[in-house]
Amino acid sequence: MITKKEKLTALIITYNEMGYIEKCIDSVSFADEIIVVDSFSTDGTFNFLKDHPKVKVIQNPFENFTAQKSFALKQATNDWVLFLDADEIVSTSLQMEIAETVSSDTEIAAFWFYRQFMFKNEKLNYSGWQTDKNYRLFRKSKASFSDCKIVHETLDVDGTSGILKERLIHYCYKNHEDYKGKMLKYGRLKAIESFYREKKYSYAMMIAKTSWKFFNHYILRLGFLDGKKGFIICYLNSLGVLERYRELKKLEQKNELAYYLVMP
Repeated sequence: MITKKEKLTALIITYNEMGYIEKCIDSVSFADEIIVVDSFSTDGTFNFLKDHPKVKVIQNPFENFTAQKSFALKQATNDWVLFLDADEIVSTSLQMEIAETVSSDTEIAAFWFYRQFMFKNEKLNYSGWQTDKNYRLFRKSKASFSDCKIVHETLDVDGTSGILKERLIHYCYKNHEDYKGKMLKYGRLKAIESFYREKKYSYAMMIAKTSWKFFNHYILRLGFLDGKKGFIICYLNSLGVLERYRELKKLEQKNELAYYLVMP
């Protein structure tokens, strides 16, 4: 491995990630520091991390993804940060590219990673994910998570951005119930985000947005070419949109009830 002029911190947030976190940790073992922020897992994740010789694990209550990642970022002692989800794996070739980038005296402040999505152990080549990319490697001194979003968080970068060539492997689909639960959780968080932005529930928009999500990913983004797994992913992604509007309606109803209860 190339000798780095600057040190690298790998950051990960977790909740009940046994079965994935082990491979994720192994894939970032080249980093100088590995910090995991766990939101009180109940499946043995915390015990595994606590006993791992290369990992510093901290437990912190989960409020939302932006708050949790911002907390994790503050724990890093190095300026260069590699931020991963627990179900992401850094391949050997990507490890080399990251190490070369950190040691290159680059003036680029943050790097996008394209991701290779995996359905269990099979590749998803379409289904809306073929152009997916996220910030994963950046300078802590030049970036922060925007408080405008609480899910699918946005990184604000003070400087130029680049893109790494090698793809990050993302094991997005463990099983049906796991992925469904993830999409429903994202939908509820998006509803809270919409509620605080004063976006109103609309039955017509709920039907239109949900239908468009499936049509866009399954037809226009070629999800049908991924076969059965493409249909499952596109269906569950659209279910997350439906849940967003269902939850938004509930939040509006609770808000109206609270208003009438406090009226004189």
